[in-house]
Amino acid sequence: MTIGSTYNHPANVAANLAPPSGKWTARFPNPPDLCFDYRKLLEQTGGIAQARITDHRICIVGAGVTGLTAARELLRCGFTQITLIEQSQRIGGRHLTVVDKSLPLAAPSTPFEMGAMRMPFFNRTGEAPKDGRSLMAYYAGLFDLHISDFPNPGTPRVTSTGVYLQEGELQGHGEPTLLVWTNPDGITPPPTAALQQVYDKWHHFAARMTEQIAAIYGSEGWEALWAAIVEHYQALSFRDLVTLPAITNWDKKRPGDFGGLGMNPEESAIFYAIGIGDGSWGAFYDVCCLYPLRTAIFGFSSHLQLVHGRVDDQGNPLEAPYQAAEAVYDSKGLKFTAPTYLGLAALDECLLFMGIDGTGKSLYSHCLDSQNGLLTDSPVTGLSKLPDGKIRVQYQWNASNPHSTTTLSEDFDSVIVTLPSWLLETNVRLEHFTPAMLPAKITNAYKTAHWETSCKVYAPLKKSFLSKHQRIPQILVTDSFVHDVYTYRYNDSYAYDCILLSYTWEDDATKLASFDDEQLVKKCVNELDRILLRCSNIQQPISPYIDTYNARVQRWITDKNALGCAKLYRAGTYYDAISLMKYNRDFSERSGLYLAGESFSVDAGWTEPCFRTAVDAVINICQKTQAVFNGDFSMSDYPHYQMKA
Repeated sequence: MTIGSTYNHPANVAANLAPPSGKWTARFPNPPDLCFDYRKLLEQTGGIAQARITDHRICIVGAGVTGLTAARELLRCGFTQITLIEQSQRIGGRHLTVVDKSLPLAAPSTPFEMGAMRMPFFNRTGEAPKDGRSLMAYYAGLFDLHISDFPNPGTPRVTSTGVYLQEGELQGHGEPTLLVWTNPDGITPPPTAALQQVYDKWHHFAARMTEQIAAIYGSEGWEALWAAIVEHYQALSFRDLVTLPAITNWDKKRPGDFGGLGMNPEESAIFYAIGIGDGSWGAFYDVCCLYPLRTAIFGFSSHLQLVHGRVDDQGNPLEAPYQAAEAVYDSKGLKFTAPTYLGLAALDECLLFMGIDGTGKSLYSHCLDSQNGLLTDSPVTGLSKLPDGKIRVQYQWNASNPHSTTTLSEDFDSVIVTLPSWLLETNVRLEHFTPAMLPAKITNAYKTAHWETSCKVYAPLKKSFLSKHQRIPQILVTDSFVHDVYTYRYNDSYAYDCILLSYTWEDDATKLASFDDEQLVKKCVNELDRILLRCSNIQQPISPYIDTYNARVQRWITDKNALGCAKLYRAGTYYDAISLMKYNRDFSERSGLYLAGESFSVDAGWTEPCFRTAVDAVINICQKTQAVFNGDFSMSDYPHYQMKA
């Protein structure tokens, strides 16, 4: 592993570890909170449980990956009264794969992943991704999704990586130069002593922490060690951790202390731009350091995968429901986006449209059996706790049509909320939930959550670029406003390859807000040309390869259905985030309200926590309704989230 390459060390050290201590205990690598094997629970025949009160009415607010997963698993359990309410005219939420449907199906355009794009499967090195002990691995295998290693900077998956820092003068002498790094064997260090020194400081810290954690993860001592780590680091920002002095040896008398990276300001500036392997980490410098530690140490950055969709090795679509449909309709006849089964959005489409073993139908066909099974274009505006214990859900049906918008409401026994938390605060009125049902500390935690903006600028790329270019690297990492630039192809059957012209987060994305989409595309292309022409070893523009006319821009902070790309937490607020994860276990039986999705997790920007929190909601609904759990599982096997004593 080297700076700029995918950080596979957690997956590498896991090969010779002892098996987990319990039947339902997760193995390393896997997320640290709730050391639990969710995949084992789901892959049983019949899924999580067998419902006893099958007519328990359940409303799920939001048809992103969280809502679709919860609905599908509830249906597997035998619950029959399920309503999905989606405020937009498509499913998938922040899984947003853009496909040019004007091209013929035989030669479609390469999908643009405007939201999540790199998937960790939590597989160990030498193990196929779909064999990883994660829910992403489970569903990718279940739906026969085609995947490949994501072309991250500095990896053998790319022909070369260009590093442009300090206007090409990082080395301090000579003409401006683009540092070009080729790493075909996966062990070639990055160019220049300065980059290697930054790598060494990261590697010494991360390797020591990973190896110690891997040896204890899944054992009886894991919860105590993780609690000590949280207590030691939860008040520090990532910026603090980067400059915190390093330590030579871990001391078991101070189990939570692994020191810091020990970088000076010059090294920190380089680390800001390059990160640990999947682009700049600067946007996360001022969030709690536990977020990047969780990401790097527990497998979120290991063996990242590009999801091609439900296609074969050549990119040809596999047979799937409604594949060639020009339109699909919800339970009340409103049209929403038809499935293409391309890119990451294929995962959400499979959750909805693919058949479910043992039920004889899909979630979609089940929804169509009811006039309110699936409602799109219907933002929820209110949740009210009723005297009889039910929850009244108020929503605006057909909201995009101001001439026929209708305010409707229905009553439910349980409601699963999967909305981004800022939407929950600004758009949904909660009434008559007592403090015993919805404590002020919970509402304050989601109201004050920090949502990061992110901006992506994609464009079609002529196939001749990756086939014939000699000088321009496939990937660029810069400290310019474009920051991270990716070029890649899925396969040769697509009409174009694609270029992610700029991938930015937080302040780096906010600074682009004043430009309209056309201006921003032009500005990014001009900046890339300027960089490449400035560098004495390149002096070749990239613009001739780019189709700017069909470029697409996604700004998540101004997307009215999201209001942000990823929910993070500042230093000192980690326990607030954990309180949201504990809510279902502690309060939902009384309130009937269940919180699920990235809003109520501590692993922002990833799909795995969406799956896990969806399943957590299903587990707790099953417990509330006295369902019979499969596989001899019981709530005594389900660990509790740990809070500060």
